[in-house]
Amino acid sequence: MQTGAQATSLRRAQPARRRPHTYAALDLGTNNCRLLVARPDGRGFNVVDAFSRIVRLGEGLGERGSLSEAAIERTIAALRICTNKMQRRGVTRSRAVATEACRRAANCEMFLQRAAEETGLEIEIISTAEEAMLALDSCVPLLSRAAERALLFDIGGGSTELIWVKLRHDGPPEVEGWMSIGYGVVTLAERFGRDRIGAEGFEAMTALIASELEPFAAKHQLSKAAGEERVQLLGTSGTVTTIAGVHLALPRYDRSKVDGIGLDFGAVRKVVDGLVAKDFAERSAHPCIGPGRGDVVIAGCAILEAIMRACPVGGLTVADRGLREGLLLGMMRADNALG
Repeated sequence: MQTGAQATSLRRAQPARRRPHTYAALDLGTNNCRLLVARPDGRGFNVVDAFSRIVRLGEGLGERGSLSEAAIERTIAALRICTNKMQRRGVTRSRAVATEACRRAANCEMFLQRAAEETGLEIEIISTAEEAMLALDSCVPLLSRAAERALLFDIGGGSTELIWVKLRHDGPPEVEGWMSIGYGVVTLAERFGRDRIGAEGFEAMTALIASELEPFAAKHQLSKAAGEERVQLLGTSGTVTTIAGVHLALPRYDRSKVDGIGLDFGAVRKVVDGLVAKDFAERSAHPCIGPGRGDVVIAGCAILEAIMRACPVGGLTVADRGLREGLLLGMMRADNALG
């Protein structure tokens, strides 16, 4: 029989249970700064905090080749908010990444050093390949079991990534090809304008992107596959979620109503035609667009139109998930935190 002293000694000898990590993923793009804070829950995770702000880090980058002081100031202000949220939520594991704007900017190292000094965040620049694969990882639950292949695309601020995958029901999707083009909503809008674009300007935008996509589309015979196989077109970006919100006539954007929704090409083009006919002020007045997207949404629509022409399957699946979710899943898997 144990004495009280022996029982106390045994309790003290048992190793203390480690509390599960609280994770944070930060995506610093050409247009947006986004943060997700989450905790593991079975095979997925529960989001406990989130933040998104349009910072336009890459504004004017194509012309200057470097990040402007104003863009840096806007971005560091947003990063401070992210740091405060992470501290309040007790984040113990995090990853912060930067994409196209930082890949291209001549003064990127200076910016990242300054961000680290002023916010405490160590931000790494990831490749276009990793960016694409993280988006794919996050979208796996939305891939159709009825499809044989899928074309996943992510329209960013400074680039657009596409992944052509073979779907296997006995295992993860097999990547057969991917590409990144150096146009996103910000870079394309800076080239063609941000106010009233009109049908001619929209077609010129679309033609430019179509020419960029053509080698990839030809290599993988996207048009032929769309006619002969069960192909799913799946988009993850502010462009497709915005179009979905406008199509649904939402009084304000609601992720739960958008993530995973299917839209046929006719519905997409009806929304796009309406937006092309409007000027910046009219587009910005829509609650699912706002002034932060009103000047770049047409550029995103042109990129989407070029993708729909390259892969004419008749409809697409909308994903309100992407790089941040992929980062969270990667960290949690590395820690064996998922069921």
